[in-house]
Amino acid sequence: MMPFPLGTIINVSTVLLGSLFGLLLHKGIPEKYKKILFQAIGLFTLMIAVNMVIKVRNPLVVIFSLIVGGFLGELAGFEAWLEAMSDKLASLFKTDKGRFSQGLLSAFLLFCVGSMTLVGAIDEGLRQDSSLLMTKAILDGFVSVSLASSLGFGVLFSVIPLFIFQYGITLAAFFAQDIFSPYLIDQLTALGGVMILGLGIGLLDIKKLKVSNLLPSILILVILTTGLGGLDLLKYIGG
Repeated sequence: MMPFPLGTIINVSTVLLGSLFGLLLHKGIPEKYKKILFQAIGLFTLMIAVNMVIKVRNPLVVIFSLIVGGFLGELAGFEAWLEAMSDKLASLFKTDKGRFSQGLLSAFLLFCVGSMTLVGAIDEGLRQDSSLLMTKAILDGFVSVSLASSLGFGVLFSVIPLFIFQYGITLAAFFAQDIFSPYLIDQLTALGGVMILGLGIGLLDIKKLKVSNLLPSILILVILTTGLGGLDLLKYIGG
């Protein structure tokens, strides 16, 4: 019997509620306070990224995954597709297009790319244990208040990729139980940390990076780590 995504549904619900509350706060916050809140979120994002990156087991594999994944993402036009989709939604809600896209991507990476997401979703797939995802749901709910109050409607719509990505991992863990080793989880966490680092740099207006185009790196890293006995080989390369 396929696992019921109880933890993911609760996670989506808390992000929805938190985002709605943050949007209500957004209207009453003066511009100068929005700016300092924006900077605080940018710094917080960098802190999360560094904490994730230090979990790396094999830096060369992460770098190679980023290069290949970034090339594929650029070739496929992930960033352009996301911006086009965000622009349509932003027009619907009559909000700033750049801020909408930034909010959607920021929320997706913060809520979806991390060890708690990976381990929690895997636990729900392997053991039908939703406790870690429920804990994550509470944390994400509070974070979504701050994100939505500074980044707007894009954060609210992050629940769509959140559900797809998180439940996708749960199903993958259910059908392919041997793939998700602690080694792979640490590597994915470090890779996510690099992407979130790029996100934080953009939030602080240091430089806008095409972080969306790096998303295929996740698949490349999984293939390199698990495909054709690659785990043992890659441990010797830079590990």
